Amino acid sequence: MTERHRPGHGPADMPTGPTGLTAWARDLATGARFALTGGREGWLRTGLTAAGVGIGVVLLLIAAAVPEMLSQRDERQAARDVTSSTADGPRADTLLYQSVDTDYRDKPVNGALLRAEGPKAPAPPGVERIPGAGEMVVSPALDKLLKSDKGKLLRERFHYRTVGTIGDAGLVGPSELFYYIGSDRISADDPAVRFGQGERVLRIDRYGSDGTDRPLSPALLVLVVMVCVVLLMPVAVFIATAVRFGGDHRDRRLAALRLVGADIKAVRRIAAGEALCAALFGLAVGTGLFLFARRFASGVTVQDTSVFPADLTPTPALAALVAVAVPAAAVVVTLLALRGVAIEPLGIVRNAVPRRRRLWWRLLIPAAGAALLIPLSGSVSVYGYGDTVPTVRVAVGAVLVLVGVTALLPWLVEACVARLRGGPLPWQLAVRRLQSSGGSAARAVSGIIVAVAGAIAVQMLFAGMQNDYVDKPDEVPATHSRMQAMYRTGTAAEVRGWQERLRATEGVVGAVATVESYADAPGGVTTVRVADCATLRELARLDSCADGDVFVAQEPDGDVATARNFPPGTPLKMTRWDSSGDSAKDYRWTVPATARVVATRPDPAGEQEYGVLATPSAIDVHAMPEGRTVASVKFRQGDLDAVERVRNTAAGIDPAVRVWRMGGVVKDDHYAAIQRGLLVGGTLTLFLIGGSMLVTTLEQLRERSRLLSALVALGTRRSTIGWSVLWQTAVPVVLGMTLAVAGGLGLGWTMLRLIDRRVKDWLSFLPLVGAGTAVILLVTLVSLPPLWRMMRPDGLRTE
Repeated sequence: MTERHRPGHGPADMPTGPTGLTAWARDLATGARFALTGGREGWLRTGLTAAGVGIGVVLLLIAAAVPEMLSQRDERQAARDVTSSTADGPRADTLLYQSVDTDYRDKPVNGALLRAEGPKAPAPPGVERIPGAGEMVVSPALDKLLKSDKGKLLRERFHYRTVGTIGDAGLVGPSELFYYIGSDRISADDPAVRFGQGERVLRIDRYGSDGTDRPLSPALLVLVVMVCVVLLMPVAVFIATAVRFGGDHRDRRLAALRLVGADIKAVRRIAAGEALCAALFGLAVGTGLFLFARRFASGVTVQDTSVFPADLTPTPALAALVAVAVPAAAVVVTLLALRGVAIEPLGIVRNAVPRRRRLWWRLLIPAAGAALLIPLSGSVSVYGYGDTVPTVRVAVGAVLVLVGVTALLPWLVEACVARLRGGPLPWQLAVRRLQSSGGSAARAVSGIIVAVAGAIAVQMLFAGMQNDYVDKPDEVPATHSRMQAMYRTGTAAEVRGWQERLRATEGVVGAVATVESYADAPGGVTTVRVADCATLRELARLDSCADGDVFVAQEPDGDVATARNFPPGTPLKMTRWDSSGDSAKDYRWTVPATARVVATRPDPAGEQEYGVLATPSAIDVHAMPEGRTVASVKFRQGDLDAVERVRNTAAGIDPAVRVWRMGGVVKDDHYAAIQRGLLVGGTLTLFLIGGSMLVTTLEQLRERSRLLSALVALGTRRSTIGWSVLWQTAVPVVLGMTLAVAGGLGLGWTMLRLIDRRVKDWLSFLPLVGAGTAVILLVTLVSLPPLWRMMRPDGLRTE
């Protein structure tokens, strides 16, 4: 008999068992049983992991609900939009509709004037009947505001009788300030309501539009991709950290399993089963928290944005992806974490021979991301709405850069703390702990590091794109003490009356109103302003003025040569801005040869109004195709109530008067919506980071509770241990923030090169670094009370 076939050495004598998927199922089930029946330690470990995973699942489900939320909001918006009817005149089923918007405390208050032309005129969505003249229906949020002390000044603007509220079907969100007012003053035949003077009066026979909208510009699409990456990356990092909780206690149990005969693969699968069970509990906890928090969604408003609870419904495909990806990530991360661990029957051999972390593969990750992004430099146009953007390539490149930042952190911590020597006792304790387990310390702060790096990149991208989507003239004072109003063309008496009403408003220090229109001439384009002599004297230095006079106003030391390009005798043409191309609608007028050249003077709002100045009888204002009355108002700096009083005065003239504050005017609604979305998501991510770090810190302290109790029993001061814990957090934080700044600036510069923009401010990262550091310090302070309890001598007790 050969050695190979001796009893006890043949294949028939080796223990056999399930293989393949059966073995996986058995071992995963065994691990789940250990997680559920492991006593108080096992339950606590499972609970902490479930809590950590649950926090991440909440944000993932919110992200999965965003497409449905946006779809529902868009559908309700499209359902209440209007398009002009094909009816030539009034019918029993038509009504007149004029959109009228205002603001209150810089919050939009939107609405419309309605006038039914027949008994079958359609009511707006969410409204039972069309309000009559002098009546209005309002959204619940606007009704609440009007009845509160905060809405005192707004009540003066809405001097109508409230006869009902708008239902959910007629609102974009529960906090939207929206209204419908019945009016008998609007008319579809009013020639004064034209482009540039306000919204047109439409004759409609139904509500609703096809919902088609101008698509995102490529640059904004890049910004959306970056926002999604930045908001979701910390979630993935933290879930990967949470499933690695309980390492020390798990190691002893895995060694016991090896002692009773389990092979190394089975042991790793059993450990993955424990993580899988905790992740499934976390999935359930996160789902429950999401469903519970969703009930209160309507009470939360961030940057004027709110949602109905029913809108927060995850898309089925994305919800299924979350349900599968989270448990799968728990299994994969656990197996990868145990890959370099020798689990032997007599114990775990972890880091028996210190091995330096390799740097080369960590550098390859961000290098691969840069290789995807840098060749795209200058290929994305800000205004090329039809251009194609390689969104997948941009997203993958940004993810690789941020993952690379996270991967570099453990190496950086190890490389730096390995060279630290000496110092006070708390410092030495912290350094020794970091030298022995720097990877755990790096993982604890990796979530916020990747969040800060991504936020820096997005902030730089926002700043670089701001001038393309937001109008912030340099000459506008930071105090926002100026306003402008625009209305239909008025007669000389009307314009003078409107001007006096604005001047009489409490808080106003100056106001001037003129009828204006743009005019083409051989020398370029200029502005024609019409007002009486008293008003023109506030715009230019006039020696004399009588009705019928015309002046050419030249700005002193200005860069526009008005007097040279539009001298007396210049023919001007004022064109209607529509698609008809009918030149017969143009108004031609010649600057009289008797016109005098005068110097401008600052108007009450501080502006130099150069161009052609005419008195009422010198030109027919009602023949100007695009004429409109424009009022410029100056009010006391810091008097915010004066802003609302000016709006009240304008609404008293006519609700259709458009009023806005000067400076910071958003020119692209998409940009504003993305900015609000970033703020909402950033707030949720900040809560996630704080909660996740607290759970991680408590788990690390729990694993070391016996060691902490032993140190106190041997005479170590509690303050010494407390400071050592603080230093253990501070060192990775400082290194991590340095890495985050470098990675964030590099990614931000690359993304700006992608859209051919330059960095506006290299120091924009300072507030973000401060916020991230504050979150970490706050979590450390909150973890001190549990730390004191864990340092009690009874922590040495064992069962």
